[in-house]
Amino acid sequence: MIEYSPKKKNVVNLDGGLVDVWRHMTVQNLSTSAKRSLDDIQEAMLFVKGIENLESTAQLDDLKIIQEIVKRLGARIRIVAAPSDSANEDENVDRDVTPRPPAPPDLLKPRAPVVTVMGHVDHGKTTLLDSLRGANVASGEAGGITQHIGAFMVDLESGEKVTFLDTPGHAAFSSMRARGAVATDIIVLVIAAEDGVMAQTKEVISLAKDVDVPIIVAINKIDKPEADIERTKQELMQMGLELEDHGGDVQVVPISALKGTNLPLLAEAVSTQATLMGLKADYTGLVEGVVVESKTDPRRGKLSTAIVKRGTLRKGAVLVSGLAHARVRGLFDHNGKPLDQAEPGTPVEILGWRELPLAGDLIIEVESEKKASSVLRWRQQEAQKEKAELSLEEIRKKEEEHLAKYRAERDARRLAGWFRKRSGIRSKEITETDNGTARVSVIIKGDVHGSVEAILDVLETYTGNDKCRLDVVHYGVGNVSETDVELAKSFNAIIYAFAVAPPTKAPPGVSIRCCNIIYRLIDDLKEEISAKLPPLEVEEIVGEANVLQQFFITEGRKEIPVAGCRCTKGILKKSQKFRLLRGNEVLYDGSLESMRHLKNEVDTIKKDVECGLRLKDTKVVPQPSDVIVCYSTRTETQKTDWDPGF
Repeated sequence: MIEYSPKKKNVVNLDGGLVDVWRHMTVQNLSTSAKRSLDDIQEAMLFVKGIENLESTAQLDDLKIIQEIVKRLGARIRIVAAPSDSANEDENVDRDVTPRPPAPPDLLKPRAPVVTVMGHVDHGKTTLLDSLRGANVASGEAGGITQHIGAFMVDLESGEKVTFLDTPGHAAFSSMRARGAVATDIIVLVIAAEDGVMAQTKEVISLAKDVDVPIIVAINKIDKPEADIERTKQELMQMGLELEDHGGDVQVVPISALKGTNLPLLAEAVSTQATLMGLKADYTGLVEGVVVESKTDPRRGKLSTAIVKRGTLRKGAVLVSGLAHARVRGLFDHNGKPLDQAEPGTPVEILGWRELPLAGDLIIEVESEKKASSVLRWRQQEAQKEKAELSLEEIRKKEEEHLAKYRAERDARRLAGWFRKRSGIRSKEITETDNGTARVSVIIKGDVHGSVEAILDVLETYTGNDKCRLDVVHYGVGNVSETDVELAKSFNAIIYAFAVAPPTKAPPGVSIRCCNIIYRLIDDLKEEISAKLPPLEVEEIVGEANVLQQFFITEGRKEIPVAGCRCTKGILKKSQKFRLLRGNEVLYDGSLESMRHLKNEVDTIKKDVECGLRLKDTKVVPQPSDVIVCYSTRTETQKTDWDPGF
C-alpha cells in the first residue's frame, strides 16, 4: 500500500469565503478582514497589476484591485461601510472656529493704539495724515478724494507708535467708514473751521456713540480768514458732544494740517487718550485680526491689509477670514518693506490668500490647512442654508404669482372655448425688455473690495426700474478678464473698470469705460439710463381766451355753436391745439375748424383782441365763463430722476 501524507490545511476565513472590504482600506485592514497573514496578502498583491506599494499602511483606493487580491486568495468580496472610529469621526466633523476667550491679565502687554481719522469730504483728513507721517498721499488720490482705507504706523516724537486708519469722507463710502470704526480704539474727527458740522460729521458722531469709541476733535484749516472755531464748537455741543472747555471729556485741538500748526498737541492728545484707556493685548497664541481692505495686485496676487488684534503674526501661519483662507507667504508694512512678524496693533499687508477676504471680516489663525478646509466647508454649508431660507419666501411668492396667472389664463381659455383660443401667434415667454421696459446692464470691476462694495451700495439707491431696469450682471475685484468680456457680449453690458487696467485689445462691440472717481462713474451711468428712456411729450401754453358769448351759425340745415372770445394771455394760433375748460373739467381737446375776427378768417389772434372760435366737434357747446387754452406739444429727451445722494 502506498501511503500519502495529508496536505496542510490553511485555515481561510470562517465566513464561508466572504471577505468584508471597503474603499480606501489599508493592506493591514485587508489582512485583518480576510483573517490571513500579512505575508499572504502581500504575496497575492505581487500577482495583481497596478499595485506599487506593498507596505501595510498603503491604501487601496480601487475596489477592483481589492477584488483581484481577494480572488487570488480564493475568496469572494462583500462591500461594506468602513468601520467607524469615534475619535477619527469626531476629528472629521466640520466645525466653525471662533475667537479665543479673553486672556488672563498676566499675559497682557501694552500695544499701539489704532486711531481712525474721520470727517466730511475735503475737510483735510488725508493732508493731516500726510503731515503726521511726512508723505504726500493726497496728490496721489483721484480728484483729491480718498477712495480707499489706508492703514499705516506713525512714530511720534515721544517714541510711542500709533496706527492710523484714513477712511473716505464721502457718503458713498459709509460702509468703509463703519469698518474703520469697528477696528479702531480712538476716532480723530476732522472738521473744517470754515464749514463746521456737515452731513458726514453727524454720521461719524452717531457711529462713534453706537460703538462706544472716544472722540478727539481736530478743528482744521484755522489759518483761513473765514475760520470760526467758536461756532464750530457750539455746533459740536448741539450734537451732544461734551467738550473739555465746558467740563466734558472730549478733547478739541485747533490745527492747520497744511502748515503743521498744533500737530504736536494733537499727537499728545492721542497719546494721553490711549494712556487713559490702558490698551493691552495678548502677544501669544493664535492670531486674531480685522481685514481693513483687500485687493488683487497684478504682480503679487491677492493681498489684504489687516490690523492684528491678538497674537503675533508670522510667515507660514494659516488664516481663515469669512469664506477665504491663506497660508501667509509674506508680510509687508505700509511702505512695502518686508516684515518678519506683526504684533498687536500693527497694520500689515498679508500675501498668500487663496480667495480675497471681505473688508471688515475677522481673521482667525488655525492650526493647519486641514482645519482651515474644515472651517470653510462648515461656513459654506451655513451660508447655503441661510441663502435657502432667505430665498424660500421669495420662491413661495413667485409660485403664488405663477399659479394666479395660470388660473386666470385657464379660466380665460374655458370661457373662450378650445378652438378660438388656438388662433394667433404664440407670444414670447421672456421678452428682452420686460414688456417694453428699457434695460441697462453693467459689469463692475474694481481694484479693491471696498470700492466695489461702495459702488454697489450707490447702485442700490436706484429706484427707476419701472422706467429703465439697471442690472448688475457681474462684479469683482481685479483687472478686466476675458470672462468679463464674454459676459458683456452675452448680456450687452457696459464694463466699468474702477481704478483697474482694461485689456490691451478690447473686442469690437464691448464698451469698457475706465474711471477712478465714483462721481464720474455714476454720472456716466445716469447718461446711459437717460439715453434709454423714451422721449417725453411736453406741453407749452401759447395763449388763453375767455368765452364771453355763445351764439350759433347756420350751415345748411345744421346749427353750429361758435364761441365769442377775448384773448387774455399770449396769442391764439389756429394751427395749434385747443382745450375747452369748464372749471377743472376738460370738455374738448383738439383742433379748430375756424378762427375769425370781424367776419374775416385769420390765423392768429393777439392779446385783448376779440374773435370767434369754432371747434371741430360740433357736439361741444361752449358757454360764457368757459376758458379756451391754446397749446403746442413738443418732444423732449427724458432724464432719469435718480439721486444717489451727491
